[in-house]
Amino acid sequence: MSPIPMNPDELRADRAALSDLVARFAREEIAPHVSDWDAAGEFPRALYRRAGDLGLLGLGYPEAHGGTPAPYALRLSLWQALCRHGGSGGVLASLLSHNIGLPPVLAHGSAALCQEVIPPVLRGEQIAALAITEPGGGSDVAALRCTARRDGDDYVIEGEKTFITSGLRADWLTVAVRTGEPGSKGAGGISMIVVPGHSAGLTRRPLQKMGWHCSDTAQLHFDRVRVPARYRLGEEGQGFRMIMGNFNAERFGMSAAALGFSEACFDEALAWARQRHTFGAALVERQVIRHKLVDMQMRIQSTAAWLEAVAARADAGDTGADWVAQVCLLKNHSTQTMQFCADQAVQILGGMGFMRGTVSERLYREVKVMMIGGGAEEIMKDLAARQWGL
Repeated sequence: MSPIPMNPDELRADRAALSDLVARFAREEIAPHVSDWDAAGEFPRALYRRAGDLGLLGLGYPEAHGGTPAPYALRLSLWQALCRHGGSGGVLASLLSHNIGLPPVLAHGSAALCQEVIPPVLRGEQIAALAITEPGGGSDVAALRCTARRDGDDYVIEGEKTFITSGLRADWLTVAVRTGEPGSKGAGGISMIVVPGHSAGLTRRPLQKMGWHCSDTAQLHFDRVRVPARYRLGEEGQGFRMIMGNFNAERFGMSAAALGFSEACFDEALAWARQRHTFGAALVERQVIRHKLVDMQMRIQSTAAWLEAVAARADAGDTGADWVAQVCLLKNHSTQTMQFCADQAVQILGGMGFMRGTVSERLYREVKVMMIGGGAEEIMKDLAARQWGL
């Protein structure tokens, strides 16, 4: 990627201003409502428009499409603050699902397609999602079976997708399909096609989850869904490379989110330890509790430092094999940090930590999807090893 030049002092000021803006947005317009949204199984579509009005959805996208070009360091501040002060993986996942659905469109779609799809999503008027995983497999992208058969000026899509974030409400679905000869196999036969959400033959079924309750997650069924060929991204058979490149930014974003969630757990645990008294003293006066808090900070600060280093390399244009390996292991480290902090926070809160309505209880349930989504720990380790030629 090409580096985005920024004066270091200006970047620090921009990051501070963005963090403050996002923190206020999350504290005022997300955190007070998350429990109700979880119970309802969704959050209002109006939240997209509000985030779009603030410029949060367009961060990192070209001005020509209504966005604001931004380095990784600035996007890191957005994700971290939204998660620390919003305290909801469900809101994060759906509100920012366009950040995995739109990049392939931006990179490989025609100018006309980009103009049709991207601006209304960045304004918060429409929703974009990515559809790769299928009922028969997830990480093995080259084995996907959903097909797209060319028929004149259209493609006819048949098959299923599952675990699709924003799948119920998405106006645009960036779908991985198998093109070419019937029965073809492997990475070479995969293409990417943008499917309008209103397409005839597309049906959606909600899925029930351990966490992320206010994020709609769907199973999609394509029954001879006809889509104009102009919605194909790039050339036929080039989809696998698009998917693999898209994963790097997704994994970095998940790492930044995991840091924010870890901080949210620490914040709640510290506040509880200061105000909760047992046997005549605040919990924080107990050495064992202080040590738990320190152990949380040790992991939080190491994760923050690693994120800053990886962001700085990307912003300098260094996104080669070693950087990809770093992102893979960073995702593992950051989500393990979140797992540890959620566990310790629930332990410090005691019985209250087991109650719905606390941030730590919610994040305790949500951490596992962070360790699986975007590439499970085992896949991340093996991919890092291959990047290093091990």
